[in-house]
Amino acid sequence: MRIKYMYDEEDNMKIDLTESGFPNYLEFRYLYNDLELRKEYADKLVDTETLKKSFLDTLLRKKQLIKKTDLFKASSVIYYTSVERKFIFNRFVQGKILEAPKGSNYQYLTSWSFFDVSHNRPFVCFLYFNYEGKSIEKDKDKIYQVLKESADREMALNTMAYTIDRKLPEIQPKHIKRIDLGPLHNVFAKDENEITHVILSSIAKKEIPIESYALSLKIDEVFSGDTFTEGGFFSKQTMQKWSDVIPNKYVFAPHRIIQLLHNRTPEVLHKLAKEPIQMADLKVK
Repeated sequence: MRIKYMYDEEDNMKIDLTESGFPNYLEFRYLYNDLELRKEYADKLVDTETLKKSFLDTLLRKKQLIKKTDLFKASSVIYYTSVERKFIFNRFVQGKILEAPKGSNYQYLTSWSFFDVSHNRPFVCFLYFNYEGKSIEKDKDKIYQVLKESADREMALNTMAYTIDRKLPEIQPKHIKRIDLGPLHNVFAKDENEITHVILSSIAKKEIPIESYALSLKIDEVFSGDTFTEGGFFSKQTMQKWSDVIPNKYVFAPHRIIQLLHNRTPEVLHKLAKEPIQMADLKVK
């Protein structure tokens, strides 16, 4: 998206006004549209070798700056040749059903993610469960369908757990975890979140660079306990009783931003499940 809008004088990237900090969801739909039209646009774009020769001639022989219109042509070439479906947020993505590690108190686990348009943030969910049917392979499509229809948006986690349990009598959910990715606190954010406000005001005062950011993350969990019976004589179903939702909040940020938040909003950090996590310490496998 940075490449797409870098030299575009007629259009700007749409930023969401909710507690998000992510580009508006429409921008992700536009990426899909561009992906479908990629070949059509690519055939109309200026040849890269021609552009390179033109740029070199302008810079080295004419000693002039390159025009914005030519820079836009170059960025368009890069954009339309680099955009790929696998890097675009999908509205809903279903993970596979996997067998649990040995020693676990559940048999299977699955995951799914969704982008909630009302919050303009991505969520990732995990379901840990036992299975009482005859074949998990035969029932997996039904499980996937229920998750897509009933757990594809942000809602009370107890409600999500009850709905999954009711619609899938062959499984016994043991534990549901939902990760709320956001808001992303950066220069584009328009919300009134305290962390966002600190970062924006510090950027305005030139205390920190314009690319400074922090990422909030919340993990909600519920666990099953006792069971109860629901329904009539001919349609009884054993359901799970769920614990209260257990919420935990985290913040990820560079070291300089963590220092800034300790100085400006210590009361916000005191509510976190653990000290802010420094981005440089994260190891991606």
